[in-house]
Amino acid sequence: MSSIVIAVDGTAASGKGTLAKKLAAHFGFAHLDSGALYRLAALAVLEAKGDPANEADALKGAQNIDFTRAGDPAIRTDIVGKAASHVAAIPAVRAALLDFQRNFLAHPPGGGAVMDGRDIGTVICPSAAAKLYVDARLEVRARRRWSELKAMGIRRAEQDVVAELGARDAADKSRAIAPLRQAEDADLLDTSDLGIDAAFAAALALVSPKVESALKDRHRG
Repeated sequence: MSSIVIAVDGTAASGKGTLAKKLAAHFGFAHLDSGALYRLAALAVLEAKGDPANEADALKGAQNIDFTRAGDPAIRTDIVGKAASHVAAIPAVRAALLDFQRNFLAHPPGGGAVMDGRDIGTVICPSAAAKLYVDARLEVRARRRWSELKAMGIRRAEQDVVAELGARDAADKSRAIAPLRQAEDADLLDTSDLGIDAAFAAALALVSPKVESALKDRHRG
């Protein structure tokens, strides 16, 4: 039985992670945040006092990911996020994590999976049944990230968060390996002016017909 995959790509703080979790819960699918893998690798590098931009250090970090820390608030800090951007640009690291992600999508518990990241629909699973590309205006995303950091007790100037997210966008979109881009067959969802409930309703309207079609095809097969 082939698995049904929903690929959710997009920019940082666009809401893609929250939407992916809600879609997974709605369909009863498994969920994997691919960004968390790179953040965990980056955290391993930083805690080992390594350099996230150094290939050997980054690869060692990817090989020593502690998956039990996927929910650790430490991986959501802007410092780890910046380090993750460096780690994710290294081909050896992406290759090391590629098999893990593809194996997860090929054999997810429940027969379906939702994965969010930056290259899911373009590289990890080009054949996904449904693809979303989630984005929002930079200032909106920066306000969201600033609020998240504030809630974690991390005090930052909002203009600094704007600059950091802008730099993260540029790095993600310009890297040589698996750059962030909207897949040709992905539906664009701009969440700039949407609350989470409205954004989820819009996401569901876009992916449901494709998921239902894939389910029918699987049953016929």
